Amino acid sequence: MFREFIDYLCDEDGQTSTEYILLVAVVAMIVFKFRDIATKRLGALTDGIFDKASTDFDIQ
Repeated sequence: MFREFIDYLCDEDGQTSTEYILLVAVVAMIVFKFRDIATKRLGALTDGIFDKASTDFDIQ
């Protein structure tokens, strides 16, 4: 199924800008839907990295 999707995207026969606009719209909706979750997880990840670096290098 994934390969068929990739083949569909690579097949330029009949593709129009409308299809690309729809793909961008779907990606944008997904990004907006999961924005809060991603922000929290990335924030926690970077906090953890900098806390570990701070303790490993004894930065005060």
